[in-house]
Amino acid sequence: MSRTRDGRTGRSERTADGTAMDLLTLLTLAVALAMDAFAVALATGLTLPSVTGRHLFRFGFHFGLFQALMPVLGWLAGVGLRRHIEAVDHWLAFVLLAFVGGKMLLESRRDADAPRPGDPTRGLTLLLLAVATSIDALAVGLSLAALDVTVWTPALVIGLTAGALTVAGMKLGRRVGRAWGPRVEAVGGLLLIGIGVRILVEHLGG
Repeated sequence: MSRTRDGRTGRSERTADGTAMDLLTLLTLAVALAMDAFAVALATGLTLPSVTGRHLFRFGFHFGLFQALMPVLGWLAGVGLRRHIEAVDHWLAFVLLAFVGGKMLLESRRDADAPRPGDPTRGLTLLLLAVATSIDALAVGLSLAALDVTVWTPALVIGLTAGALTVAGMKLGRRVGRAWGPRVEAVGGLLLIGIGVRILVEHLGG
């Protein structure tokens, strides 16, 4: 048992794994981490001729899964690796997003009637996007370890929030894509590159 600020006896904020995080802080953190996933999902939704339930499930599940796993991995790694990971995480996110965005730009130059070479909600492209948008969550896990904060509840909330916002982003992207016409794949590619540049600039600028 511990004493709260007003002197009354209340439940301890400590758990077996560390300190609990208050709900408002956790939700704010989860939404902030999910913004890149939302933006990437929106850009991807622009490029798809149609968005099916399978597209939504694959994107939402994988983005949510990686967003949940990364804090756990960072927390388990502990503070010893924090300096090394934070030195390269923004570069890795930039390279992955620029690669996928550049690929979309190249594919947008194909003839409109030519078959598209791949589905961004499958295979390697899906993996690259999921990793790129969840690297910040890895750094959060490292920070939680430094603060002795338990990771399990934050990881769950972060993953569920990312999955939900990813689905919302894809649906919004598809609606916008219908209004903008057939060349939206180039817009999607530029958005991905722009997200990567923003991540890089924010980290380099401190």
